[in-house]
Formats: sequence, structure tokens, C-alpha cells
Amino acid sequence: MKLSQRITKLNGEGDDGWSVFYRARALKAAGAPIVELTIGEHDIRTHGDILAAMNASAIGGHTGYAMVPGVKSLRETVANRIQERTGVPTGPENVMITPGGQSALFSSHYAVCNPGDAALYLDPYYATYPGTLRAAGAIPRVVHTRAEDAFQPRGEDIAAQAQGAVSLLINSPNNPTGTVYSRATLGGIADVCKAHDLWLISDEVYDTQVWDGSHISPRSLPDMAERTLVVGSMSKSHAMTGSRCGWIVGPEEVIDRLIDLATNTTYGVPGFIQDAANFALHQGPAFEDAVAEPFRRRRALAAEIIAAQNTVTLIPAQGAMYMMLDVRATGLSGEAFANGLLDECQIAVMPGESFGTSAAGHIRVAMTIEDGAFAKALKDLCGFAEKHAG
Repeated sequence: MKLSQRITKLNGEGDDGWSVFYRARALKAAGAPIVELTIGEHDIRTHGDILAAMNASAIGGHTGYAMVPGVKSLRETVANRIQERTGVPTGPENVMITPGGQSALFSSHYAVCNPGDAALYLDPYYATYPGTLRAAGAIPRVVHTRAEDAFQPRGEDIAAQAQGAVSLLINSPNNPTGTVYSRATLGGIADVCKAHDLWLISDEVYDTQVWDGSHISPRSLPDMAERTLVVGSMSKSHAMTGSRCGWIVGPEEVIDRLIDLATNTTYGVPGFIQDAANFALHQGPAFEDAVAEPFRRRRALAAEIIAAQNTVTLIPAQGAMYMMLDVRATGLSGEAFANGLLDECQIAVMPGESFGTSAAGHIRVAMTIEDGAFAKALKDLCGFAEKHAG
């Protein structure tokens, strides 16, 4: 018997990009004092008030099958939130609740891509993107961005790859680069989508973590609401990564079909988790700012430390909980740098190559440990770089 090619070819011809992370976790499990700057996991846990709301809902009996599209109150809350922030008329009929943002990414592509369709995505990319497109039956087609542009995508580069494609996946604020797409960048993306009749899938899970500029949802641009699916999540905005609660916002006819898909796959999200998410969203912007503040603070710390040396270069970190560092002055690839840093300094970071070839010679650093430990790790990282550059 054989496994299907859908599952065996999920990662294409390469690995899944997580090899350094897996090695770091194995060393840590064996007792090594590894400093982890790898994944986007808050160093705080879900707030006790949110957990209390979750517990109260579960104890109160909301533990059976929830409505597959999502509990109506949560769909209404998400719709109101999106409408207030973007100005685009949005109702609960435009929202489906999903088991996290990853499920929303898969479902969105499944909705708009037929088997064998080309689906565009930008490089650097979040590590699951190509596999997600393959899982949905699409053929991933990459569009490269450039470090010298701070990884802002160029409309002409997208247009050059758009012939015959059906969708484009973008992510702003961006993981892994920390780039927040400008209005000009998004305008260029919108123009290409309209000219080539592309669906735009906009991953906006970091929309509450913006340090420079402002977040603009492309769904709010002229004539884009009818061709845009927005992916959102409670994971980053409210430190609810393990709760697995996200959403898709889009045209009503797409949401209707996505409900059919959810009925035959996930069968929805537990009601008590949705109630907790609804409670969390009603805590307002101040709560979300408090969750984001440590990353804003650590970004400033990092800028000071990196400015004091001449080997490592910081790509402008405008948003999200990561920063991308250019380590090409060491003569090492991002993967060699990350493995060497782990071996010599017991500090774990993600190689840029885990996120595509455009980030070769870079590393991604997650700003997800306590300030003092973060500052020390970054100084040690810079020391490692200077040693190998010299």
C-alpha cells in the first residue's frame, strides 16, 4: 500500500524548514540551557480573565457541538471589529470562525483554487505557506522580494508571475521579515489582482502589532472587497495560540461554500473557546496593546544593540514579533549561522532559508523572551557574528 502524493509531496522536494528548531528542542529536552528565539510564542500566557471566561462557558454547558460557521455572537463581534477598523461594510454573514489562522489559510485556498491551479505567494514566507497551497491542491508559484526593498513586494514582480494564476497570498505585518506593507505597495498589489483577475488572500494575524506606519487591510481598497479573503486569529493579538480560534472574512457566497467545507472537515470550533474569544475581543484596544507592548519594547532594545556593532544589519522591523537580521557579512549562510550559533552559544534562531531563498544569508529572531535575557542573547549573537566575520 502507498500513501497519497497529496501527503508525501506536501513539502515539495525539500524539508519543512524547521530542522534547526527541532534540533534546538531536542537539545533542550536533553537538558541543555537553550535560549529559544525561534517561534512566535508569547512569553506570557493567555490572560487569566480570558481563561475564566472559557471555564465559565464550559462549566455552563457550552461543550457540545457549536454551530459550524461559528457562534453568532462571535461572528458579529468579528464583523463589527473589521468594519470599524477598515470602513468596509461587514456583517456576520461575511465571517466564518475557524480552528486558528492555519485552518483559515488552507480553507481560503481550497475555496478559490482548483486542483492544478497556480497560486502565488511571496518570498520570504511563513514556513507553512507552500505546503498549505499544495494541501489545497494548488501549485505554489513564488514571487521574490528583495532585502534592499526591506522586502516590500513590487507590483511588476507579481505581475510577471501572474499569468494563469488564480490567487495571491500576502502577509502584512509580515512574518518573517517584520515588514508592514505601505499603501503604495498594497495599491500595486491590488492593481495586479484586478488586472489578472486574482483572488487575494490576506493573512492579517499580526494586525495589532505595528510599530512603524499603519496596518492597511487590502480589502478596504477600491473594488477589492469582492475578491479578498482576510485571515485573522486570536493567537497573536490576545496570546491565545493554543486555543486555535481564527476566522475568514470575505464575500457572503464564499463564506457559504466554506461552511460546507468546514462541515466535512473540522466541524467547527468548540463553543467555550469561541465564548472566550468573544470575551477577549470585547476587552478593547488597551488589552491588545498590553499584549503587544513587550515586542515594541524589545524592538527598541534590539535597535540599540545592533547599532553598536558593524557586522549584523537589522532589516527595518515595522511590525510583528520578529526581526530579520542580515548576517551575510559573516560569510555564512543563514542556516550555517543558525546552526553555529546553536552549537557555540546555545541560542536558537530560525535561518532565513527556512522562509525562502530571498532571505538567504539572514536569520529571523523572535522577540519572545524576557527583556534582560533577550538583550543578553542578542549581544551574544552579535559577538558570534563579529567573531566569524573577523
